Amino acid sequence: QVQLVESGGGLVQAGGSLRLSCAASGSITGIVTMGWFRQAPGKQRELVAVMFTSIGSTNYADSVKGRFTISGDNAKNTVDLQMNSLKPEDTAVYYCQVVVKRSMLQYSYWGQGTQVTVSS
Repeated sequence: QVQLVESGGGLVQAGGSLRLSCAASGSITGIVTMGWFRQAPGKQRELVAVMFTSIGSTNYADSVKGRFTISGDNAKNTVDLQMNSLKPEDTAVYYCQVVVKRSMLQYSYWGQGTQVTVSS
């Protein structure tokens, strides 16, 4: 099992910044990706940013490109999301996700979510 603990959410004015952090513990060998998703009220959960740990590449949703930066520390099994120039439409619950590979199968684990609210 993998446990994910998120921190760093909160309330911020438009144009401000927040940094989310996620720490993974447990059976965390074979990590394939570490990423962040978000879900706004009445909307589906969507990918915000993902990091492919083996090759070090990243991918972002178009809506956050140039404003958000994902980074990770493989040794500490942590992944952060630096969010700058925040907009009211960024308001959502943000979830950390880790995908691990064991015996040719992939398993997805989720954090409990952290609320980000951007006021106009």
